Amino acid sequence: MTNAKQPDAQPVSASAVRGHVYKVFPQDMNAHRAVFGGLVMSTIDRLSLVVAERHSRRVCVTAAVDAIHFLAPAKDGDTLIYSASVNRAWTTSMEIGAKVVAENSYTGERRHIVSAYLTFVALDENNKPVAVPELITETELEAQRYIEAQARREMRLDHAEKLRELRQQRPESHA
Repeated sequence: MTNAKQPDAQPVSASAVRGHVYKVFPQDMNAHRAVFGGLVMSTIDRLSLVVAERHSRRVCVTAAVDAIHFLAPAKDGDTLIYSASVNRAWTTSMEIGAKVVAENSYTGERRHIVSAYLTFVALDENNKPVAVPELITETELEAQRYIEAQARREMRLDHAEKLRELRQQRPESHA
Protein backbone atom coordinates (compact mmCIF):
# COMPACT_ATOMS: atom_id res chain seq x y z
CA MET A 1 0.00 0.00 0.00
CA THR A 2 1.16 3.50 -0.78
CA ASN A 3 2.09 5.59 2.25
CA ALA A 4 -0.47 8.28 1.55
CA LYS A 5 -2.38 10.32 4.10
CA GLN A 6 -5.76 8.85 5.04
CA PRO A 7 -8.36 10.88 3.12
CA ASP A 8 -11.10 12.71 5.01
CA ALA A 9 -14.09 10.57 6.02
CA GLN A 10 -17.09 10.68 3.66
CA PRO A 11 -20.78 10.09 4.38
CA VAL A 12 -22.63 7.32 2.55
CA SER A 13 -24.78 9.92 0.79
CA ALA A 14 -21.76 11.58 -0.86
CA SER A 15 -21.15 8.65 -3.21
CA ALA A 16 -24.44 6.74 -3.40
CA VAL A 17 -26.31 6.12 -6.66
CA ARG A 18 -30.07 6.19 -6.15
CA GLY A 19 -32.78 5.52 -8.68
CA HIS A 20 -30.71 4.63 -11.78
CA VAL A 21 -33.37 3.60 -14.30
CA TYR A 22 -33.17 0.98 -17.07
CA LYS A 23 -36.20 0.21 -19.24
CA VAL A 24 -36.41 -3.46 -20.19
CA PHE A 25 -36.94 -4.28 -23.90
CA PRO A 26 -37.33 -7.62 -25.73
CA GLN A 27 -33.58 -7.84 -26.55
CA ASP A 28 -32.88 -7.95 -22.79
CA MET A 29 -34.69 -11.29 -22.31
CA ASN A 30 -33.23 -14.74 -21.80
CA ALA A 31 -34.74 -18.01 -23.10
CA HIS A 32 -37.25 -18.03 -20.20
CA ARG A 33 -38.58 -14.55 -21.09
CA ALA A 34 -37.02 -13.02 -17.98
CA VAL A 35 -34.34 -10.32 -17.98
CA PHE A 36 -30.90 -11.80 -18.70
CA GLY A 37 -29.03 -11.98 -15.39
CA GLY A 38 -25.73 -10.95 -17.00
CA LEU A 39 -27.24 -7.61 -17.97
CA VAL A 40 -28.25 -6.98 -14.37
CA MET A 41 -24.85 -8.11 -13.03
CA SER A 42 -22.95 -5.89 -15.47
CA THR A 43 -25.02 -2.86 -14.56
CA ILE A 44 -24.54 -3.54 -10.84
CA ASP A 45 -20.76 -3.77 -11.33
CA ARG A 46 -20.65 -0.50 -13.30
CA LEU A 47 -22.77 1.44 -10.83
CA SER A 48 -20.85 0.00 -7.88
CA LEU A 49 -17.63 1.15 -9.54
CA VAL A 50 -19.03 4.68 -9.77
CA VAL A 51 -19.84 4.56 -6.04
CA ALA A 52 -16.37 3.26 -5.14
CA GLU A 53 -14.61 5.88 -7.26
CA ARG A 54 -16.79 8.69 -5.89
CA HIS A 55 -16.02 7.60 -2.34
CA SER A 56 -12.28 7.11 -2.79
CA ARG A 57 -11.66 9.72 -5.50
CA ARG A 58 -9.41 7.09 -7.06
CA VAL A 59 -9.40 4.54 -9.84
CA CYS A 60 -10.94 1.37 -8.40
CA VAL A 61 -11.13 -2.26 -9.45
CA THR A 62 -13.58 -4.99 -8.55
CA ALA A 63 -11.79 -7.30 -6.13
CA ALA A 64 -14.67 -9.64 -5.27
CA VAL A 65 -18.35 -10.22 -5.73
CA ASP A 66 -19.40 -11.73 -2.43
CA ALA A 67 -22.97 -12.38 -3.42
CA ILE A 68 -25.59 -11.73 -6.03
CA HIS A 69 -29.00 -12.90 -4.92
CA PHE A 70 -31.64 -13.13 -7.65
CA LEU A 71 -34.88 -12.95 -5.68
CA ALA A 72 -37.43 -12.65 -8.48
CA PRO A 73 -37.40 -12.28 -12.27
CA ALA A 74 -37.89 -9.02 -14.14
CA LYS A 75 -40.18 -9.15 -17.14
CA ASP A 76 -40.42 -7.59 -20.57
CA GLY A 77 -41.66 -4.03 -20.17
CA ASP A 78 -40.52 -3.66 -16.55
CA THR A 79 -38.40 -0.72 -15.49
CA LEU A 80 -35.36 -1.66 -13.41
CA ILE A 81 -34.40 0.78 -10.66
CA TYR A 82 -30.86 0.38 -9.32
CA SER A 83 -29.39 1.73 -6.08
CA ALA A 84 -25.85 1.31 -4.77
CA SER A 85 -23.87 2.69 -1.84
CA VAL A 86 -20.78 2.08 0.26
CA ASN A 87 -21.59 -0.20 3.18
CA ARG A 88 -18.13 -0.01 4.75
CA ALA A 89 -14.61 1.15 3.98
CA TRP A 90 -11.46 -0.49 5.34
CA THR A 91 -7.85 0.48 4.66
CA THR A 92 -7.80 0.20 0.85
CA SER A 93 -11.06 -1.59 0.10
CA MET A 94 -14.77 -0.86 0.24
CA GLU A 95 -17.90 -3.00 0.23
CA ILE A 96 -20.59 -1.68 -2.06
CA GLY A 97 -24.15 -2.91 -1.60
CA ALA A 98 -26.52 -2.86 -4.56
CA LYS A 99 -30.26 -3.35 -4.83
CA VAL A 100 -32.43 -3.70 -7.93
CA VAL A 101 -36.20 -3.20 -7.97
CA ALA A 102 -38.43 -4.05 -10.94
CA GLU A 103 -41.32 -1.67 -11.48
CA ASN A 104 -44.38 -2.19 -13.63
CA SER A 105 -44.75 1.27 -15.12
CA TYR A 106 -48.50 0.79 -15.73
CA THR A 107 -49.56 -0.44 -12.29
CA GLY A 108 -46.76 1.03 -10.16
CA GLU A 109 -46.15 -2.39 -8.58
CA ARG A 110 -42.54 -2.78 -7.38
CA ARG A 111 -40.66 -6.00 -6.66
CA HIS A 112 -37.21 -6.32 -5.05
CA ILE A 113 -35.45 -8.59 -7.54
CA VAL A 114 -31.70 -8.50 -6.78
CA SER A 115 -29.31 -7.76 -3.90
CA ALA A 116 -25.54 -7.83 -4.33
CA TYR A 117 -22.35 -7.15 -2.38
CA LEU A 118 -19.12 -6.25 -4.16
CA THR A 119 -15.65 -5.36 -2.88
CA PHE A 120 -13.56 -2.72 -4.64
CA VAL A 121 -9.94 -1.70 -4.08
CA ALA A 122 -8.70 1.84 -4.74
CA LEU A 123 -5.45 2.20 -6.70
CA ASP A 124 -2.78 4.89 -6.90
CA GLU A 125 -0.99 6.08 -10.05
CA ASN A 126 1.23 2.95 -9.95
CA ASN A 127 -1.74 0.58 -9.65
CA LYS A 128 -0.94 -0.12 -6.00
CA PRO A 129 -3.64 -0.20 -3.31
CA VAL A 130 -4.09 3.17 -1.66
CA ALA A 131 -5.93 4.36 1.46
CA VAL A 132 -9.62 5.19 1.15
CA PRO A 133 -11.69 7.53 3.32
CA GLU A 134 -13.48 6.14 6.33
CA LEU A 135 -17.26 5.95 6.04
CA ILE A 136 -19.70 8.09 7.99
CA THR A 137 -23.09 6.45 8.48
CA GLU A 138 -26.03 8.82 8.82
CA THR A 139 -29.02 6.52 9.33
CA GLU A 140 -29.85 3.42 11.35
CA LEU A 141 -30.04 1.38 8.14
CA GLU A 142 -26.57 2.57 7.06
CA ALA A 143 -25.21 1.69 10.53
CA GLN A 144 -26.71 -1.81 10.25
CA ARG A 145 -25.20 -2.29 6.77
CA TYR A 146 -21.85 -1.14 8.18
CA ILE A 147 -21.95 -3.87 10.85
CA GLU A 148 -23.12 -6.55 8.40
CA ALA A 149 -20.33 -5.64 5.96
CA GLN A 150 -17.72 -6.49 8.59
CA ALA A 151 -19.34 -9.89 9.13
CA ARG A 152 -19.26 -10.58 5.36
CA ARG A 153 -15.61 -9.50 5.22
CA GLU A 154 -14.66 -11.84 8.07
CA MET A 155 -16.46 -14.73 6.33
CA ARG A 156 -14.75 -13.89 3.01
CA LEU A 157 -11.29 -13.81 4.63
CA ASP A 158 -11.97 -17.02 6.59
CA HIS A 159 -13.16 -18.73 3.41
CA ALA A 160 -10.01 -17.65 1.53
CA GLU A 161 -7.81 -18.97 4.34
CA LYS A 162 -9.61 -22.34 4.36
CA LEU A 163 -9.14 -22.65 0.59
CA ARG A 164 -5.40 -21.88 0.96
CA GLU A 165 -5.12 -24.62 3.58
CA LEU A 166 -6.92 -27.13 1.36
CA ARG A 167 -4.72 -26.28 -1.62
CA GLN A 168 -1.58 -26.81 0.46
CA GLN A 169 -2.81 -30.32 1.32
CA ARG A 170 -3.32 -31.21 -2.35
CA PRO A 171 -0.85 -33.82 -3.66
CA GLU A 172 1.41 -32.79 -6.52
CA SER A 173 -0.03 -33.42 -9.97
CA HIS A 174 1.58 -36.17 -12.05
CA ALA A 175 1.10 -34.82 -15.56
